[in-house]
Amino acid sequence: MMYSEDDFLMLSGIQHFAFCRRQWALIHIEGQWEENFRTADGKIMHENAHDAEFREKRGDFITVRGMRIMSREFGISGECDVVEFTLDETGGVYIPKLGGKFRAAPVEYKRGKPKPDDCDRAQLCAQVLCLEEMLCCSIGEGYIFYGEPRRRERVVIDDELRSSTKKMLSEMRELYDRGYTPKVKRTKSCNACSLKNICLPSLEKARSAAEYIKSAFEEDE
Repeated sequence: MMYSEDDFLMLSGIQHFAFCRRQWALIHIEGQWEENFRTADGKIMHENAHDAEFREKRGDFITVRGMRIMSREFGISGECDVVEFTLDETGGVYIPKLGGKFRAAPVEYKRGKPKPDDCDRAQLCAQVLCLEEMLCCSIGEGYIFYGEPRRRERVVIDDELRSSTKKMLSEMRELYDRGYTPKVKRTKSCNACSLKNICLPSLEKARSAAEYIKSAFEEDE
């Protein structure tokens, strides 16, 4: 199935989805949002990276910022913080605007530290899926730059990462089409979430209205 642009989901949402399905639904289905220090600081970092007018060439190496990307196959669109193009006349793909054959690699910027889960890697992989579709090429790696250690890590885009990312994109689409917001599943990450005052994870074990009414009738009996 090929999606139209009117049906595209935000590519950046896959990071929210990998972190917490409920957080993603609150933002991308219900349209709710709150800033905290982490989100504001990350926004500043991305604004600096997303300079669409910036293009730097150093020999056979070209850096492009704020590149718009999309995939009709997966129904997503967004921006790459940075895409690095390296001249490769034998294994690269011809890019008319650059006037040669190049290998492409996206670079995603994150304010914090590397995470043990797949949040950041899934977002990078989704960018690769878009670039491969747009450029008709294969991309085997990308990079994530972390602001706190101020270093970047190489990420291999292997079959396992591709499979898990595609599965998340499929689940996102299913929830979005249903308009369904998952219930709270409280974890230690809830305390750092900018939406905790909207999500109210502390009420996870609270009884629903139906349960309350049922118990009230049972007590009267």
